[in-house]
Amino acid sequence: MKEIKVPELAESITEGTIAEWLVKKGDQVEKGDPILELETDKVNVEVNADHSGVIAEIMKDEGDDVEVGDVIAKVDENGEAGGSSEDSSDEEDKEEAKDEEKKESKEEEASDQKEEKKEASEDKQEESSEGKGKNDVIATPAARKRARELGIDLSEISARDPLGRIRPEDVEDAAKGSKEEKKEAPKKEAKKEKKSDKQSEKTEFDKPVKREKMSRRRQTIAKRLVEAQHNSAMLTTFNEVDMTAVMKLRSERKDAFLNKHDVKLGFMSFFTKAVVGALKDFPLLNAEIQGDEIVQKMFYDVGMAVSTDDGLVVPVVRDADRLDFAGIEKEIGRLAKKARDKELQLNELQGGSFTITNGGIFGSMLSTPILNAPQVGILGLHSIQKRAMVMPDDTIEVRPMMYLALSYDHRIVDGKEAVQFLVRIKELIEDPYDLLLEG
Repeated sequence: MKEIKVPELAESITEGTIAEWLVKKGDQVEKGDPILELETDKVNVEVNADHSGVIAEIMKDEGDDVEVGDVIAKVDENGEAGGSSEDSSDEEDKEEAKDEEKKESKEEEASDQKEEKKEASEDKQEESSEGKGKNDVIATPAARKRARELGIDLSEISARDPLGRIRPEDVEDAAKGSKEEKKEAPKKEAKKEKKSDKQSEKTEFDKPVKREKMSRRRQTIAKRLVEAQHNSAMLTTFNEVDMTAVMKLRSERKDAFLNKHDVKLGFMSFFTKAVVGALKDFPLLNAEIQGDEIVQKMFYDVGMAVSTDDGLVVPVVRDADRLDFAGIEKEIGRLAKKARDKELQLNELQGGSFTITNGGIFGSMLSTPILNAPQVGILGLHSIQKRAMVMPDDTIEVRPMMYLALSYDHRIVDGKEAVQFLVRIKELIEDPYDLLLEG
């Protein structure tokens, strides 16, 4: 019989939750076959069979939390799919034999105890006939026997007999009083707790509710977001950008772009290029804090927040500064699809230096994005709305406008740098030809 254990997942991941078993007891598996899907903090991963054979036992259920090294199943290398009735019969015979042995052992033990009690009773009868016991307590043999059975100290029992002789009924009364005292306190506490719980439930929810356990990823997201707020001096600065030039350029080039690169020209490639350009001008927003050191990153791995059914994930576009518009659009599309299909790998989620999140696709007008720690900057995009704008010549025109939000860690990024960073993005988006020229 071979064990299947939770394998090493990644340096930062030591546990997960069993999302789904892909096999059941009695199934035939080959070495390397996927047997279950494990939900971790970041991605879902498949665990493969370490041995070929038949699944003899499943140790953990769906929804159970497991750690690296835990035994989750056992494989019978010599078994046959569907299980063997002969093996099952042998196992049952073994169990019955064990039960018989246990039963005989208990009967022998009980017989020995009876003999010991009989001898002790005879000794006590001799003591009582002389009028004294070990503690000079006068008691009938039956009372002494009952006291031993109940674990009562005869010296603590008050006799009702005028001569002071303790009888069995005195022992029973003492035992009854002791039990009532022991039971009274826990009962009172239990009643108080139950009453308190019921009152709490009624006070909190007067109407029906539905409870559902948070997924491991949702728990991790919640934990990380709270940690980001507690462990950083997070502030947000805002600006607005005129999308006229980008929308015009995109309208003019989108068909040719699609025919040439087989991918649509979206807004995210413009903002990714703009972010890279701004990070080069303000490198502290491409840094992080490690202990008492500021680590400036000399690369531009930009995270793209993607919403999935299981929560928000942030896959990373590597070396965004080296990609052209088509390369960025293709990479964003590839990562977004893998995120929705739950096929992202751990290395596609790690090591980003800055993050972009686009709440505008859901209709958000304005928000304050939370930092993706340990990064110190995140850019929030919002929906495009036509608004009446006063132009430099004092004329009023209707322009497609978008609010931008930059959240940053004030511990290493000053307000001046944050504002100038956002202004630089605004300038690059409002004059996108600079982006095209800089490539």
